[in-house]
This record gives sequence, structure tokens and C-alpha cells, in this order.
Amino acid sequence: MLKHYIYIARPDHWFKNIFMLPGIVMGLYYTNFSFEGTSLLTLLCGIVATCLIASSNYVINEWLDMEFDKFHPIKKHRPAVSAGLRKEIVYSEYALLALVGLGLSATISAPFLYTQIFFLVMGFSYNVKPIRLKDKAYLDVLSESVNNPIRFVLGWLLMGIHIIPPSSILVAYWMGGAFLMATKRFAEYRFINDSQLAGSYRQSFRFYDESKLLISTVFYALCSSFFLAIFLIKHRIELLISFPFLALLFAWYLQIGFDTNSIVQTPEKLYKKKAFVAYVCFLFVLLIVLLKIDIPSLYWFVRNY
Repeated sequence: MLKHYIYIARPDHWFKNIFMLPGIVMGLYYTNFSFEGTSLLTLLCGIVATCLIASSNYVINEWLDMEFDKFHPIKKHRPAVSAGLRKEIVYSEYALLALVGLGLSATISAPFLYTQIFFLVMGFSYNVKPIRLKDKAYLDVLSESVNNPIRFVLGWLLMGIHIIPPSSILVAYWMGGAFLMATKRFAEYRFINDSQLAGSYRQSFRFYDESKLLISTVFYALCSSFFLAIFLIKHRIELLISFPFLALLFAWYLQIGFDTNSIVQTPEKLYKKKAFVAYVCFLFVLLIVLLKIDIPSLYWFVRNY
């Protein structure tokens, strides 16, 4: 049925492309909040292209995970496992989404197209044997979270900028994504609550346990904070005011990860955590304000650190 092929493209996961937004905002900041380097049509085209590339990655993910998802208490009901999808249609869907996404990207700029190709390659490497990085402990988290800085760069490039963003913010964004992904793994492992079954569902779980996953979340959070601090001090010291609020965001998300059947297993449903979403919106507004106002007294930290 058509709805099953639409489902495996996961249009409900397109919200994850909101990770392009910080790249767009930083691009605007570096262009003095001028939209002259882009247009609304270009912006929409870039977002649609990214959604299509993401969906192509989701399609191949759903299909190649079929033999493993049958061991998951919930994912065993996915269409790829239970609905008898046809292989030739699935691969045609994957190719069509990828080609249309790349075609739209080519109308924007060459750097944008190359970044989208990298996005597609990372999805392939994550899911397809013999590479299949998702089966390898720690590499599963690190390779999947690379999609965060990729999305940041895509948003940045949509602002008409043709140089790469500061490396410190890219690494901070990457490690922040790794924190989110490791917290998801932690919640999944606790939800399955059976190490043998968890290992059948996800091969990396044959190495992981709760303590290893929890320790890894702390490591990724610390790395993200370190590189974020470098970026803030070097490029926009006013943003230091946001640092305690960002730290609280990390702590709150980890707390949600401890919930029974935690919603971080399905981040696309985080909108149900209304207080958390409201806090994220507050933090985003705070960051915009701090990008716009100058606080000269804060430069004392630079002169005397």
C-alpha cells in the first residue's frame, strides 16, 4: 500500500532539519542579518532538498534494518517488517528521493550540492554492509551525529556564504548531536531491558551496557561544551551569557532519557514535552538577542583570562 512506502520515508522526521536553523541564524549574523545573499525561494528549495535527502536515508535505513527491527518490541510493527514491501519499489523510492534532492540542491550552489552528497554518503555508510557503521559501538553514535554539523553547514550555505563555518562550532554541534544520540541509545537499552534481545536488535548493544552509554553521554556533553566555549569566546563573547542555560538543556534532556519508555527514543515526538519545547524556544530567542546586542563589559574576560 502506498501509505507504507510514504511511512518508510518518515516525513514526520523532517522536523529534525530544524538543526539547519542555527546555521541559517549564524549565516545571517556573519552577513549582518542581510537576506541579500539568498531568497525565500532558495531557502524553501534548500529545506525541501534536505528533507528529500533525509528521507532517502530513512528509506534505506528502514529496509536494511528489517531483519533487526523484528527483535524490537515496537519497531517489529514497522511496514518493512510486517507489510511485505517490494524490494524494487523500495530501492526505486530511495533513488528517486536522492536524485530529486540532489537536483534541487544543484540549483542552489555547488558547495550546497557537495554537502548534500556528503549527507547521502553518510546515510549509506551508516546503513549499508560491509561498512554499516551503526553496528559498531561508539561509531554508531559518532557517525549518525555527523548529520548535525552537516545540517548546520547546509543552513549556513543557504545564506549565500561560500566559506566553511568556524570549526569550533561544527565540532561543538557534532558532539552535541552525539550527546543526543547516546542518550537515545541509553533510553532504548533501558526500554528493551534484556541484553540478549537488545544485542539481536542492534549489534552495538552487544558491547554497550547502561553504564557505558551513560558515561559516553557525559563525555560528549563535555566535548560539546569545551568547543562551544572556544567558539563563544573567539567569535561572540555576548553568547557566554547563554552558557548556563545551554548546560541546563543538556541536563534536562538527560533527565528525560531516564523516564520509563523515554520519549527520547523517538525525538520526533518531543513536542509532547511542552515545558521542554517552551524552554528550547526561550533559549533560541535568548541567542538571537545576544547576537544582536553588544555588552562591552564582557570583553574584560578576554583581556584578563
